[in-house]
Amino acid sequence: MGRAGRGCRSGLLLVAMLVVLPVCLSSNQISPLIKKISEHKDFKKLLRTRNNILVLYSKSAAAAENHLRLLSNVAKTVKGQGTISWVDCGDAESRKLCKKMKVDPSTKDKRVELFHYKDGVFHTEYNRAVTFKSIVAFLKDPEGAPLWEEDPEAKDVVHVDSEKEFRRIVKKDDKPLLMMFYAPWCAMCKRMMPSFQQAATELKGTHVLAGMNVYSSEFEHIKEEYDVRGYPTICYFEKGKFLFQYENYRSTAKDIVEWMKNPHPPQPQVPEAAWADEGSVVYHLTDEDFDKFMKEHSSVLIMFHAPWCGHCKKMKPEFESAAEALHGVADSPGVLAAVDATVNKAIAERYQISGFPTLKYFKDGEEKYTLPQLRTKKKIIEWMKNPEAPPPPEPAWEEKQTSVLHLTGVDFREALKKKKHALVMFYAPWCPHCKSTIPNFTATAELFKDDRKESGFVSFVRTLRERDHERLGKKKDEL
Repeated sequence: MGRAGRGCRSGLLLVAMLVVLPVCLSSNQISPLIKKISEHKDFKKLLRTRNNILVLYSKSAAAAENHLRLLSNVAKTVKGQGTISWVDCGDAESRKLCKKMKVDPSTKDKRVELFHYKDGVFHTEYNRAVTFKSIVAFLKDPEGAPLWEEDPEAKDVVHVDSEKEFRRIVKKDDKPLLMMFYAPWCAMCKRMMPSFQQAATELKGTHVLAGMNVYSSEFEHIKEEYDVRGYPTICYFEKGKFLFQYENYRSTAKDIVEWMKNPHPPQPQVPEAAWADEGSVVYHLTDEDFDKFMKEHSSVLIMFHAPWCGHCKKMKPEFESAAEALHGVADSPGVLAAVDATVNKAIAERYQISGFPTLKYFKDGEEKYTLPQLRTKKKIIEWMKNPEAPPPPEPAWEEKQTSVLHLTGVDFREALKKKKHALVMFYAPWCPHCKSTIPNFTATAELFKDDRKESGFVSFVRTLRERDHERLGKKKDEL
């Protein structure tokens, strides 16, 4: 063959290299954790064996290159929690799969589509920010709300991701700084964010408003340093020094702007009056006078309560009205009394009070019944006139025969050492969300009961003291 023929072959080879080169570069940068799927049977197997999958459909390999580079880093971070797959619809083998899945990325401006599959079926199209942080957050919680920084209205809020970044901002930025420490699930935080971000826009250039999700355990040091006991906790800094907290959690953007122009420490709150000091016909008993009172009254219904307990506050008017109705009646069936269990701990421990409010009936000084069903004036009066044993309580979760392993603080660590994988549900017996979750958790444990050595479903009930500490810590979020 002549020079013209050899030149032609060389030209074709050069064109082929130019076409293949971007794909080769992509392939070298793709993480082995990303599963490239071409056939429908392989895709169906993936859906059967994985329950949290993000699939990148692309018009071609070249169109997928930037996404694959990003998703390779995501795949490493969510390993064990989520799966990332790629389908190249420009590939001859994969074209049939794309058609079966009714996906055509060639119609998209970006020539790619991201679809999420959950529990074996299509869940949703991924339409959040295509960033490392957003995709990781999505795969860790596909049902969760978008990150705060994904909101375009929050563009002027400085979003802090690490302790190192937080220290740098505090130390180097000479503008006054208002930092919101928040948790993604916090309802009060969500309500306050629009005002906070609007204030950030109005104060841009003269002040800094920043947000930091410190819910993760990696930020325990920051939470301890700045007394973050509930969410949100908002701290004010000047010239690198923390001065005081901002505590107007229902403020408008205008309130925040005005406060930032004249920052000042929060006013001391007037303590809420104790129930015992309010004055009512309910007898308020203490550790010192409890036994004496019981000797003097033969029929007593006692409400054990805590000052911070929302259910107690809701029930208090009903309890007082019932006490009024029974008070001073010649043939009164008994009296109503109350014990603040957070103050009178000896009595609370004697009667093993584990939740609030707890109603107990005493006859001739002896405890007879615990009465969870009495919550209204009418029911209290009717029962006092005809005191009967309440229906037997439903067995506690740990008393039922299930495939869930129930642990305590004593055996917690040792039991988990024997499991390769374990899903632990930390709960409290009084918690409504826990009660609604228990049937599903128990049913799932049943499916894995034959795999007791490798994996396990574990429950851990918190003690009263731990429960009270947590509730007090989240008190701000309940305001």
